[in-house]
Amino acid sequence: MALDNLISVSFSKTDLETIDKAIQDIQSVLIGKTINLTPDQRQQYGRIAEQNKLFVNKAKTYMEQYTQYVPPFLDKAEFDKDYTAREQIEQRLQQMDSLAEQLSDTKVLLDHDNYHNSISFYRNIRFLSEENVPGTNVIYDDMRQFFVTTQTPQQIQTPPSSTDPNTPS
Repeated sequence: MALDNLISVSFSKTDLETIDKAIQDIQSVLIGKTINLTPDQRQQYGRIAEQNKLFVNKAKTYMEQYTQYVPPFLDKAEFDKDYTAREQIEQRLQQMDSLAEQLSDTKVLLDHDNYHNSISFYRNIRFLSEENVPGTNVIYDDMRQFFVTTQTPQQIQTPPSSTDPNTPS
């Protein structure tokens, strides 16, 4: 049975060089401006939910309208700098998330096509090996290692008894 090819895409050398250059450019701009948190730090600081973003936006608006109420220990200039940088990053992060999702989804379809075509090839090699076509036994022996399963005594299924209520009559 022929398999449907879910996707067909290719990248020229120039395409890949352009993508790689753009990624390198982004990485070089971000040097010294971004950090990597440990898993514990990610859990400690977390992310603010949409509701909390609305709260921050509201607080910023009020701080700008009622400067006399901003506590002297709060560095408003640093708050504004952080706020602006967060907005700038968030906009670009949404664009990059969209690109990452597109690349990931495309890769899923490519993986699917490659795997199913590989299965077809393996089945054909198995058939040819069973027919003793010269040179196919080595290929079959090498590839069948991916399909060998070992069963433990708990995994071996016993046929249901005739008194089993789940057995169809």
